[in-house]
Order: sequence, then structure tokens, then C-alpha cells
Amino acid sequence: MIKNLQGWKHPTLLLASIGISTIGDFIYLVAININVYQLTGSAAAVAGLWIIAPLTNIVTKLWTGSFIDYRSKRRVMMVTYLIRAVFISMIPFAPNMVVIYGILVVLSVANAFFNPSSMTYVTILVPKEKRKRFNSIRSFTSSGAFIIGPAVGGSLILLTSIETTLWLNAIFFVTSAIILLFLPEKESIDKETIPKLTISQVIRDFTVVREFMANNIYVSFIYLGFIMIMIFSFAMDTQEVVFTQKVIGLSELDYSLLISITGFGSVVGAALLSVFSNRFSIRYMITIGLIMMTTGYVIYAFSWSFSSIVVGFVILGFFNVFLSAGIMTFYQNNVPVKVMGRVTSIYQLVQSAIQVIFVLGIGFVSDLVSLRITIVTLALVMLLLSFIYSISVLKPNKKHFYREYNSVKEELKIKVK
Repeated sequence: MIKNLQGWKHPTLLLASIGISTIGDFIYLVAININVYQLTGSAAAVAGLWIIAPLTNIVTKLWTGSFIDYRSKRRVMMVTYLIRAVFISMIPFAPNMVVIYGILVVLSVANAFFNPSSMTYVTILVPKEKRKRFNSIRSFTSSGAFIIGPAVGGSLILLTSIETTLWLNAIFFVTSAIILLFLPEKESIDKETIPKLTISQVIRDFTVVREFMANNIYVSFIYLGFIMIMIFSFAMDTQEVVFTQKVIGLSELDYSLLISITGFGSVVGAALLSVFSNRFSIRYMITIGLIMMTTGYVIYAFSWSFSSIVVGFVILGFFNVFLSAGIMTFYQNNVPVKVMGRVTSIYQLVQSAIQVIFVLGIGFVSDLVSLRITIVTLALVMLLLSFIYSISVLKPNKKHFYREYNSVKEELKIKVK
């Protein structure tokens, strides 16, 4: 048991930092939605919150990778945590919606830096043979935060106020930044060799990403394919409240209970995966996770009652953690650390651009045909793509891309230990 825990001190601290910040994200999400709705009374203003992050990403992801790859990922994470803490605590002082949206843009920019940085730092800090379990536990902490965050946020708002909740929320991000101080600096950064962030440098880095994609066609296909399929999930999620209440006929209380049950399904799935992650191959985590999660969306699309929609949500919540942990491990194992920031940023740029198009497109289509038909079509297309995608993942001649150790010799050495 002690041997199994060796080498987990730093990964555990990193999990704590990310877990606390994730709880903070969900508290913030609850507080900002209520705050904006109370200020404006407009559902459109609240819906605008869905668009800010993708639009910001389209602008910032062009150059965030060029900044991140030449600097300490740990320090970038710390700075983004502190920026979020400062600007979230400023929201209660905002005099109008223009200022609030401006603050939200800054927070989205901070997130645009955080995501590629954290992905790369995890890859640097966590050895290859520990990444699958690390990502499984990370899925567990994220699923737990999905339940704990809104519950804490709602309780704080009831007991205090939205303003106090936002100020307390900032403490979560400060705490996450402090924890990172106890983690090692794994990179040797020579400040004199850091290139200036210029347009020509960004263009050169785009060339590096293009060359990586050309030389790693299968890796690029698998990750971009995953992004494309998950766009369907994102599109359905944006219509979730309207679909469950207007089409299915659920009350607000029913919807809140539904979200809690989904979170419980995610926690159970993540807990099982955390314990038994070594019994699942990365390939089967991705394929089974994707097909079963999509099946959950199909059940949701055809649902007619609270009980039927619960079945779909529990299935998609349970298997989503398998998919997330599997694809994250695959990505970390196949993208070199030296270009991971740039590659991740460009992939997320593509994702954000398509998300904006999809959200606007689904809203337009929903006005022309029934929302039921729209959601059913999205779910069935997503299921078909999932089967096609899984065939590519399970190809016997691509098995080496899913290897969890650096070599057969190293794998045997680890097993002996």
C-alpha cells in the first residue's frame, strides 16, 4: 500500500489545487447567473454568458499558446488564479452590465491561459504510468465539485448575499494559488531566450502546430474528432433548460433535482474509475465512455417524463467521466510538452469557433422546427459519429498510441515493483 502511494505527494497537491478552484468555478457560475438576472431581468442577458467565453477564446487562443510554451506553466496557473480572485471580488462594485461583461471577458481570458497551462503542467508533473489514475481522480474531484459547488453557492447566497458569496468565492482561487507554491518548478526557463510575443512569432508558432498536425495525423484526428463530437453535446446543453421545462414539462424543482442526480451519477462513475482505473485500457475508456454517454443523450432526446430523463442523465453523467479521463490521458501521452501549449490553444480555438456557430445555428433552427426534432436529430447524429469514431480508436494497428508506459521494458519494471 505504501509503495502504491509513493510519488503521489505532488500529484495530490495539484489535484487539491485544481479541485478547490473547480468548486470555486461552480460557486461563481451560480452567483453570476443570479446576479445578472437580478440586475437585468433578461433571459437574453443571462444567455449572453454562454457566448462570452467562446468569443473571447477565438481572439485569445491565437496567441496564448505562444506565450505559455516559453514560460513556467506553474506560474501562469498561479497568476490566472489570482486574476480570477481579484476580478470576481470586483463584480459587486460594478455599476452596470457593461462593466460586468468587461470583467467577464477578463475572467475568460484568464481561463484561456489556465486550461493549456494546467494540461501541460499535469503532463510535466505526473509520470506517464500515473496519468490515467490521476485523470480518473481528477474526474472524481470535478464531479464532486459539480455537486458541492452549486450547493455551497446556493447556501451562501441564502445565508448572506450575492456580493458576500462572490467575495468568499475569491478565497477559493487564492487558496488554489497558495497550494501551487508547494509544488516544484519542473521547467528550466531561460528568460533571455524567451521570444517576444509578436505577430511574426505567433505566425511561426502556427507553423509549428501545422507541422505537428501533419506529422501526427492520427493523434490530431482522434482529438479533433472528439472535439467535433462533443460540440453536439454542448449544443444540446445550451437548450437543456428550455427542453426539460417546455417540451418535457418539468418544473424548476424537478430540473434542480435532475441536475443533482446527474452529478451523483458522475461522482459514482468517477469513484469507480478512480479505484479500478488500472483495469480499464485507455481505448476502452474512450469508446465505451463515448458510446454510452451518447446513448444517454439519445434517451434524453426521446424522454417523455421525469423518470425517463433521469435514466438518460444518469447514464451520460456516469460514462462522461470515463471518456474525459481516457481522452485526456491519450492527449497527454501523445503531444510533446514543448508544443503542448500551442497545440492545445489552437485546438481550443477551433472548438470555440464551432461552438459559437453551433449555438447560434441551433437557436435559429429551433425557431423553424420543433425543439424536440432538433434535439433528437443532434443526439442521433452524435450517436452515429460516436460509432464511426470508435472504429478508428479500436483499430489494431493503432494500439501503440494508447500505450500507458514509455516502453515494454519500463512497463515490466513497473509491474515488478
